[in-house]
Amino acid sequence: MNNQEFARRRARLKEQLGENAVAIIPAAPMRYRNRDVEYHYRQDSDFFYLSGFPEPEAVIVIKPGREHGEYILFCRERDRDAEIWNGARAGQEGAVEQYGADDSFPIDDIDDILPGLLEGVDRVFYTMGIQPDFDQHVINWVSHLRKQSRTGVHTPGEFVALDHLLHDMRLFKSSQEIKAMRTAAEISAKAHTRAMQVCKPGMKEYQIEAELLHTFMQGGARFPAYASIVGGGANGCILHYTANDDSLKNGDLLLIDAGAEYDYYAADITRTFPVNGKFSKAQKALYEIVLAAQLAAIEQVKPGNHWNDPHEAAVRVITEGLVEVGILKGKVSTLIEKEAYKPYYMHRTGHWLGMDVHDVGDYKIETEWRLLEPGMVMTVEPGLYIPNDSKGVDKKWWNIGIRIEDDVLVTKEGHDILSKDVVKQVDDIEALMATG
Repeated sequence: MNNQEFARRRARLKEQLGENAVAIIPAAPMRYRNRDVEYHYRQDSDFFYLSGFPEPEAVIVIKPGREHGEYILFCRERDRDAEIWNGARAGQEGAVEQYGADDSFPIDDIDDILPGLLEGVDRVFYTMGIQPDFDQHVINWVSHLRKQSRTGVHTPGEFVALDHLLHDMRLFKSSQEIKAMRTAAEISAKAHTRAMQVCKPGMKEYQIEAELLHTFMQGGARFPAYASIVGGGANGCILHYTANDDSLKNGDLLLIDAGAEYDYYAADITRTFPVNGKFSKAQKALYEIVLAAQLAAIEQVKPGNHWNDPHEAAVRVITEGLVEVGILKGKVSTLIEKEAYKPYYMHRTGHWLGMDVHDVGDYKIETEWRLLEPGMVMTVEPGLYIPNDSKGVDKKWWNIGIRIEDDVLVTKEGHDILSKDVVKQVDDIEALMATG
């Protein structure tokens, strides 16, 4: 992203804030893994979306109509000793010259300066409950002003959650955002392809994970977008399995749910394939059901359809398939009405995708499912999971966990599958694995 992109976003937000308002967005705090060892710092998505500023201990203030500049960035001062240990800081000059702030102040001075920025405004746009410690700062600043009300100081009369405005903006991706997401998906597709090529019985799940991470980094994605799921056999029936420490067994399936983060944008791809490179008859039967469900769901991704249409399409195909193989018995419409499929398919068919892997944005407007519009990006990920304690289910289906997931952009004409570069047809998977 370039500074013009961030400036456009701030301009759009300022239009929605209106007059006599101020918006406050804090940076993500540092987190510690253990004792004095920090996790790698990753900026808060909302904060980065508006600024591109990567440092902790920072606060954005946007005040439309401010004479000396509407975009104020509080951040750390330059400090030679601290920078020797932990790297360069932008400081106040860098905040303006590199990151486009109209004005910048030291973060240590925020208690003295920010109350003055709140004086005279009617509304404060700030999302409470995300950072409780920072919430208290905001409360203290307003309380400080209210104590001066007898001197004629005007204090804000209304607090408005900022996330509703900001997250609706984030739901619609610009051309630059789509370019970053396409790159993330391409890198991730290469990683999944690599995993299929190297997989063999006896390997550890984390060895496959290592191949994923290596391919991410080789492609220019420094980190995964989320903790990779690499689950062989029964582990593939655990939806958020991340231990990744089991051995891969001959005859089992391997479910991999993994995606790279590129330039702060996530990919999210799932593929399921046989550890030994050849689907068994039972595995293939269930896999074809899930694949047919995914293809039917993707066909429903187009402008004017509701968010829930892909899910409904997937549920119907999965229920029909479960009846066909004998796992469910009865009339398909009745089984769907009673949600008889849920013991084997218990999650929804997708979610929004963007800077966060489970990205922001409302799924309903009031009580109605949201209409799909160009620029939205979503995942489509039906699955089937038959753990070994599935009562009344033939044992030949046990420990089969299957999920197939792609990243899909809504376009004016219909949709574009960003993650199409990794195979998912049975014959294509077996052919690819035979080349490993």
